Amino acid sequence: MAVFVALGAFLMTLAGGWTAQRVTDRRHLVLGLAGGLMLGVVGLDLLPEALKAVGAEVFGVPAALLLFVAGFLLAHLVERLLAHRQASHGAVEHDGRSPQVGLTAAAAMVGHSAMDGVAIGAAFQVGDGMGTAVALAVIAHDFADGFNTYTITSLYGNDRRRALTMLVADAAAPVVGAACTTFVTIPEPLLGGYLGFFAGGLLYLAAAEILPEAHHEHPARSTVLCTIAGAAFIWLVVGLAQ
Repeated sequence: MAVFVALGAFLMTLAGGWTAQRVTDRRHLVLGLAGGLMLGVVGLDLLPEALKAVGAEVFGVPAALLLFVAGFLLAHLVERLLAHRQASHGAVEHDGRSPQVGLTAAAAMVGHSAMDGVAIGAAFQVGDGMGTAVALAVIAHDFADGFNTYTITSLYGNDRRRALTMLVADAAAPVVGAACTTFVTIPEPLLGGYLGFFAGGLLYLAAAEILPEAHHEHPARSTVLCTIAGAAFIWLVVGLAQ
């Protein structure tokens, strides 16, 4: 049942990527929306879940928040190291960005989607009602995941073939994750720590890359409205999933 339900996440992710691909003539609006979606996922979905799952504190600070900061800093470090490596080898960058950074970020999105599938499978182990509720939440926000995966990969100068490859991988990941729960159960604290860490990296991409790029050539009010709409959409999804 978990694998069957995860197929809905597969289709929703592809729909999000298809939408991002079709609106290239409004690229600034796409990036503004993607930034809002990512901000909403981090602040309204990932961090609350991470704090709930990881109750431990380290030197007076919740462990989930420490991992969140670590994820943010690691994303910054990886981007700088990859960009420096590309420059030292004379590789071509896209507007000062290394394509490998885009692929790395998209790979993190794929990993997150796989964990979504694990969450679906684990919820169905508790009961059909719990599994259905979690599956609906995952399917609803997987549209944003597909949208963001295609956008991030393309933003860093990767061609359409690579962007589509990462999109398909992101779409398939929940199905694989759900299937894995047939054999493995992930402890809740470990899952929460991962969510906090991933949230930090995602926030870095949204704040340092996606949103500045959205306003670089088109500092329009409509771009800001798209960002707000993206965050509000995630708020709606989270609220309906409760």
